[in-house]
Amino acid sequence: MIGGTYYRTRLSGNRLRRCYDLAPPRVRQYLEAEIAHVLHRTERARSILELGCGYGRVLERLERPGRRVVGIDTSLESLLSVRDRVSDRSRCDVSAMDAAALAFRPGAFDAVICIQNGVCAFRADALTLLREALRVARPGGRVLLSTYAAAFWPHRLRWFRLQGAEGLVGDIDETATRLGEIVCTDGFRSGTLSADDFTRLCSRLGVEPRIVEVDGSSLFCEVGVRG
Repeated sequence: MIGGTYYRTRLSGNRLRRCYDLAPPRVRQYLEAEIAHVLHRTERARSILELGCGYGRVLERLERPGRRVVGIDTSLESLLSVRDRVSDRSRCDVSAMDAAALAFRPGAFDAVICIQNGVCAFRADALTLLREALRVARPGGRVLLSTYAAAFWPHRLRWFRLQGAEGLVGDIDETATRLGEIVCTDGFRSGTLSADDFTRLCSRLGVEPRIVEVDGSSLFCEVGVRG
């Protein structure tokens, strides 16, 4: 599926970084609010895994003394960029890995995060992704997934139009794009999940989600891992 390779073959490294550089003010507010929520909910975590870490935009904010931070991504170009953003002495590691097939032992992390709509943008099976995230989170730990809030749609669409104007992604396919789903002329496609979607997803795995909207821009699904 094109979504599974897009961030590896087209939107990686400096091109991915440029997407964030041109984000308009409301999008920047959304990005900051999302990270702030993650930092709050993982405050006591001594080990964190980020699924789809890109060039390290979030990883650098997760760093702190005594904490192990690991990021995975399918793009080698993006992973090579991470060292430009994290300190030489940090306990931050990166690996080329598929979020739906994690090569970590069960219970390896206090927290696992997949934010900025990775649950949809990766085009991986959401059930498999959540199952893997839960597997590598320790008992008493937590998994956080996020998607876009419905009210943020106009800002999301504007952001993608700016990316298309710079040739970072294809132009918006105006006939195929609909509320909640971006479709570009180069084959890129990314939808969103609703609170009900998250609830149904968690129900299939027998877990209870905590679902909260942040900043009117993100919808977070948090699952605590039982002992």
